[in-house]
Amino acid sequence: MKHLIVIFLFISSINYAQTIDYNTDDGFVAEGYDVVSYFNMKAIEGSKDYKTTYDGVKYKFISKENLNTFLKNPKSYIPQYGGYCAYAVAKSSKKVSVDPETFEIRDGKLYLFYNSWGTNTLKKWNKENVKGLQKKADLNWETIKFK
Repeated sequence: MKHLIVIFLFISSINYAQTIDYNTDDGFVAEGYDVVSYFNMKAIEGSKDYKTTYDGVKYKFISKENLNTFLKNPKSYIPQYGGYCAYAVAKSSKKVSVDPETFEIRDGKLYLFYNSWGTNTLKKWNKENVKGLQKKADLNWETIKFK
């Protein structure tokens, strides 16, 4: 019986460890903006009529079509770095909230950015070595994604 309890606790900890920390301001990834719409270069807040949960977090969409598109391949639409500011993850290894209307699609991936109080990190991202920032953010994310 002790062995079964130990095995159960081990398996439970593995399942928990696989879920990253997502930025879920307002209870949804991307503050409820439709992650599929971003790939059409539009930042549009989703509807409560079209929502789903994936990897333990909620998403909203503008239409049933976008919801179904997401469900066919969710990993293609999930924002990089859990939906936290890509620039902050790269530069300071910190999780910073975003302005869901400040985004970039690069190499088929969605990046979100902080934009408030006169600081637009998307502009900073594009002025610097974007490829270098992406690599640095990827490395930093590996150390902070479960915290």
